[in-house]
Amino acid sequence: MNPSSELQSPFRGYRLSQYFRLPLTQPLLDFVDIDIEGDLPVFIDPTALLPLHSPWASRCVALIQDFFQHILHFIAAGQGNRASALLAILREPNETHLGLSEGRARGRGLGPHSAVWLRDALAESEAINTGLLEDLEDTILMVNGVAGDLVSDIATNLMRAPLLEYTEAQCRSLDMPLTAGMPSGPLWDPIGHVWYARYCSRLRGPMGALLLVPKVLVRRKLEYDYDEYYRDYLLPFLGDAELEAKSALVTVLKSGSPKVFKKDLTAKYGCGKGVVVRQTQAHPEILARYREDKRAARQLHRPPLTHLGLASAVGAEAPDWNQLFKAVRSLPPGPDDAPAYHDAVFNLLNALFYPALVNGRKEQQIHNGLKRIDVLYENAATSGFFQWLGVHYPAPFVFVECKNYGKELGNPELDQMIGRFSPSRGKFGIIVCRTLDDPERFYQRCQNTADDDNGFIMALTDDDLRDLVDSLRDSTLRAPTYDLIRQRFQHLVLRADLSPVIEAPAPSPEPQEDGLA
Repeated sequence: MNPSSELQSPFRGYRLSQYFRLPLTQPLLDFVDIDIEGDLPVFIDPTALLPLHSPWASRCVALIQDFFQHILHFIAAGQGNRASALLAILREPNETHLGLSEGRARGRGLGPHSAVWLRDALAESEAINTGLLEDLEDTILMVNGVAGDLVSDIATNLMRAPLLEYTEAQCRSLDMPLTAGMPSGPLWDPIGHVWYARYCSRLRGPMGALLLVPKVLVRRKLEYDYDEYYRDYLLPFLGDAELEAKSALVTVLKSGSPKVFKKDLTAKYGCGKGVVVRQTQAHPEILARYREDKRAARQLHRPPLTHLGLASAVGAEAPDWNQLFKAVRSLPPGPDDAPAYHDAVFNLLNALFYPALVNGRKEQQIHNGLKRIDVLYENAATSGFFQWLGVHYPAPFVFVECKNYGKELGNPELDQMIGRFSPSRGKFGIIVCRTLDDPERFYQRCQNTADDDNGFIMALTDDDLRDLVDSLRDSTLRAPTYDLIRQRFQHLVLRADLSPVIEAPAPSPEPQEDGLA
């Protein structure tokens, strides 16, 4: 296809939400609202899976680690052909429409020919025999030719089965059409350690099958970075060694302070991934510190893209907080508008709670379909109140019930929420309602529920939603801390409005990831 015909495409520049006529913008969607033909310049970062504690994320991590360890095993054992055979199945994952392709999304090289190159690059790296390579992302630091975009593509291939399931679930939730009997593409089997394929129901766009990617997993660039490791970890370590040895590389400044310049270190030791491997092998504490710093900084400095960060990265819309809250507030109480209220609350909470609560599902069935939860969220928080909650209380999921009542909440509503709880699903829920005539009486009931070990329940009224919106309006550059909910929970468990014991984290610098610092 020539460039002029690409420009004439009727879907040029369409987002998925436009193509499938979804009345939702990026802040209200759990997945990246991709360009239906081109690519968006963000990537799946495998390290973004690590802070998440959901079964889905754990499965993705297990698939990536199992495949990578098998490749390393075959290469170390001199069975390069077996490694090549497995690597040859990898393809550029065009279905995600993420990456750096210009124009139409298309493959840039993963395939049978790159399998031999990648096998040889791994085999030629001294890191293969030293134990320095532990995870897929380590190849960015130590294997020639491997950069973040390739690691992202490999991870996407290995996560294909979970991404297919995620895509199907989102389609059924949003009434997007699924086409039955489509090939799945290659799927990795972590038990048999082989690739397999099947036919399944898939989302189909104008260019073929699509895979939806949770927006909590994407970044502008991957966390592991060769230049950063060489410049900010390896060279300073070598410089300190030269200073301690009082070598010829030490320069005494006018101030009298000794200094070793990085250009002199590079001239002596060289650069490139071979140098990185050799020096890391000699001084493994450098890599240990790098990994530890990445783990420690992951929550504060590499959080998921915020609403504004994602808008900046992919040209999406920022939340229209006024419109989202107005859609809830404008509905009159009563059963006639209960479905519309449910939808409006769901949209508002999707924006309010991202990135702490993700993969929201309406009308989630439990107990073999005998009960339905109005809204169920996965707790993916890496900071703030919901992260604290997940550490100290059973809260892998957060339950929400929507009550468009013109009357007071009572025991039946609490009993309904209690019936949703379990040790495995969690025991924290929110009832969203219009108003509370007697808040203290309602929270006395909630305290009694907590005292009886039946779970932790709180209410959010229209006024509470407005306060949450107002607090987020001024903090969209960083992850919200949800002080109102934190204080409400504190009041619930301590029976008094005491000084905070659930400390909100100090505001961190605006994440560089968002490109807004």
